[in-house]
Amino acid sequence: MTHSQPPTLINRRMLLGAAGAAAIVPHAATAEAPLRVTWDMLIPPGVPYSEIIGEGEMDELNDIWNPIYDSNATKLNQALAGAYIRMPGYIVPLDLSSAGTSAFILVPYVGACIHTPPPPPNQLVYTTVDPPWQIEDPWNAIWVTGTMTTQLQSTDIAETGYALAADKIELFTW
Repeated sequence: MTHSQPPTLINRRMLLGAAGAAAIVPHAATAEAPLRVTWDMLIPPGVPYSEIIGEGEMDELNDIWNPIYDSNATKLNQALAGAYIRMPGYIVPLDLSSAGTSAFILVPYVGACIHTPPPPPNQLVYTTVDPPWQIEDPWNAIWVTGTMTTQLQSTDIAETGYALAADKIELFTW
């Protein structure tokens, strides 16, 4: 007579093992298609963009214009929390080495945050990538694919409303 484990234990172990394996497989290796996100989708439904833009004040010591946004600027689209997305934008590097950049702000238009006041936090995406990405031309638009979170945070350049853990970056093509 052979002794075997009850089928329910085997099924539970198999289920737990499969769930554990699925948790460590990156999205790029799965068949899940990313949600294509546009910049206007970062603003929650019902919040008009025109009410986000505010006044500002000049920081004469640092020679920087600091915009003052109303409360709509930090309202985030919670439907994007944890979403696997793909969105276009431009890079403003936060760190840059010979290996490339591993942290940057994804911005909606060329020059945002550099020579102009930054867009509101809900229009900026703090992005990390590992290994670092080599920037060929900072004026080129890119596509970034990865997992997005809603997370207000402060950088040396601007306040950001979203964070994106990128697993794929490619040049934007029409």
